[in-house]
Order: sequence, then structure tokens, then C-alpha cells
Amino acid sequence: MSIETATASPEVAVTRNPRRGEVVRAVMRRPASAVSVCFVGLLVLLAVLGPLISPHDPGAQDLANPFAGPSWTHLFGTDDFGRDVASRMIEAARITILAPLISVGIAVLIGLPLGMLAAISGGWVDAIAGRLADTVLALPALVGALAIVSVLGPGLVTTMIAVGIIFTPTMFRVVRGAAVSVAEETFVRSAVAIGSSRRRILAVHVLPNIAAPVLVQVTILMGVALLVEASLSFLGLGVQPPDASWGSMLKAAYGSQFKAPFAVVPPGVAMVLTVLSFNTIGDAIRDAVGIRRRA
Repeated sequence: MSIETATASPEVAVTRNPRRGEVVRAVMRRPASAVSVCFVGLLVLLAVLGPLISPHDPGAQDLANPFAGPSWTHLFGTDDFGRDVASRMIEAARITILAPLISVGIAVLIGLPLGMLAAISGGWVDAIAGRLADTVLALPALVGALAIVSVLGPGLVTTMIAVGIIFTPTMFRVVRGAAVSVAEETFVRSAVAIGSSRRRILAVHVLPNIAAPVLVQVTILMGVALLVEASLSFLGLGVQPPDASWGSMLKAAYGSQFKAPFAVVPPGVAMVLTVLSFNTIGDAIRDAVGIRRRA
């Protein structure tokens, strides 16, 4: 039901969303989610302070010392060009944070307003937006991203724009489903009855009450975006040399797996822990919001 056709109700408009502070406390009380938040925070610090704390120049080559094992000089060893793996891991942390932020940010900027507009408008607006979302969703994410990157060209920004476009229908579906449910609530009908504008209804009543599912979806997409970026970098379509990316580091390690089997461990473990952290944070937010609403 669209907001325009919602019937009036004399009850006072109230929201049922849990307070953000309560959700944060509930998330941090769980050991797994607290550790995940700390791990993501550490990645952010590495991304910001990387040039200051890197033990070596990430691009400095030592061709006489390729595939060196872990040592006090090179904590994670060296790669095929003799570059310090630990320093390149720290440099790649910037890509790890920046790439998902770009792609998920694009998905939110496009999918959030379109989802709310489709939910409250209904009719042909909802039908057209839904069919477009279904069309994009029918494409496998990686294949669709490859098609867009082939047109725009390789590189971090173009790759993440492609991933953001692919993520938009998923965000649209989540937002629309949550907004349709909120539009049926009494406080939204009351706001319509007293003559509130559509913009005010969306900003004051709908958006705060769909923030929790949107935030959960954002954390999930952050992990998926990291995997897609790593996959495209592995194929040579993402971050371009000499910049470091965990995906490109995995590609170099894969090509030398018999010479240096340890080389796949640092970027591989880092990717697993990062994706697991994003998913754990999303699960904790979902559970915290669900428990609060049942209470």
C-alpha cells in the first residue's frame, strides 16, 4: 500500500526503532562481534597510518632476494620482486577499506532512495523499478562486473563503480521490502493524516525504521565487495601495478606456489578474517535489533 492511499488514524506517531547506543552496546557485549569491530578498526588505522608505520618501502625491489621466508627483517617474507610482503599488506589495507566503501556507497546512494520511492509510490514506479532490479539481479555478480569493467577499463575506481552497480538491485530489494512494511505502520498513517509531506515522512519516519536492515545489508555487501575486488585484481582488472592489493598479491603467489608456498598465506588469511569480521558484525547488529524489538 502506498502512503498516499493509507487510511488515517488518530493515534500519535511514534517510532519503534531501538536506540543506536543500545544496539552498539549489545554488539560490543558479544566477544566475537567485539573482536570483529576491533579488527576492522585496526584495518582502518593501517589504511590511514600505513605510510608512517610500514617497515619498508612497499615498492622497493630487491631482485637478489626474491621469495625470502619470514624473518625479523621481513616479517612475512618477500615476493617475486624481493618486495617486503608485510609492507605491501599494510599498503593493501587502504584498498581493502576504500574499495568496499566506494562500491557499497554507490549501491546505497542509488538503491536507498529508489527503494523508498518505489515502496511509497507503488503503481508503475514500483513495477518499472522492480523489473529493472530483477534484470540486473539475473546476471551473476562477477560476470556483470567483468562486462562493465571491460567497457570502462581496468582500475580501482572503475572496478568499484561496476561492483556498486551490480550491488544496487540487492540494496533496492532490501530497502523496498523494509519500507513497504514500515509504510503500513500506524505512525506513518498518522503522519499522512496530519498532512506531512512525503519528504518528511521518508526522512523522519521511514528511514530511521529501516536503518537496521540496511546497515546489516551494508556489512554483508562490504565483505562481498572485498571478495569481488580481489577476484578482479586476481584477473588483472582491478588494482594495477605497482599498487598493492590482496587479490593481486594472491595472483603473484599463485604463480609461484611451488617456489614459495607460504606466499599465499598472508593475503589469504587477511581476506578470510576481514570478510568474517564484516559478516560477524552484521549478524550481531541483526540479533541486537531483533532482541530489542521483541523486548
